[in-house]
Amino acid sequence: MDPLIYFVRRCGTISKDNRPVNEEIRGSKFRVISDDGEQLGILSRDEALRIAEEKNLDLVCVSPNADPPVCKILDYGKFRYDQQKKEKEAKKKQTQTQVKEIRLSTFIEEHDIQVKANTASKFLKAGDKVKVTLRFRGRERDYKSRGFEVMEQFAEVVSEVADVEKKPKFEGRSLTMFLSPKKK
Repeated sequence: MDPLIYFVRRCGTISKDNRPVNEEIRGSKFRVISDDGEQLGILSRDEALRIAEEKNLDLVCVSPNADPPVCKILDYGKFRYDQQKKEKEAKKKQTQTQVKEIRLSTFIEEHDIQVKANTASKFLKAGDKVKVTLRFRGRERDYKSRGFEVMEQFAEVVSEVADVEKKPKFEGRSLTMFLSPKKK
């Protein structure tokens, strides 16, 4: 059975963050935990709601799949705020690596390779991967060896900050190579 369907059947309707609160909670017996973390034991729904109301707090079903379901007496607004804060912190800590692309040509000059290598170095220092593409146009396909030479030259220039993740390989009309930041 789908956990969400089970959750709805066990605890009632669902609030904004998928947790039944106060009258939304369905069932007869619950393991109740007070706002200071003390276990109050297994209580009926009405008794748990009465205790929460006396303390001007909410009854929240935190673990509907347990037997019996676990409910906590707490300030629901503060609880949701803390949950959202934790999610934001977790999101900040995630690092996303992007793949940036540098395009070269078969008959590129030395200075142009330096300029493109500097750009690639900036990407690599920022922690991104770099896809180096050399596209063959028209009769340039006759000079495949020149394409490999350009790729090797480019890899040599950025070798201080990059490791070759995938060696130059043909994909259709273009030659591609992947570089990743050098591991320290």
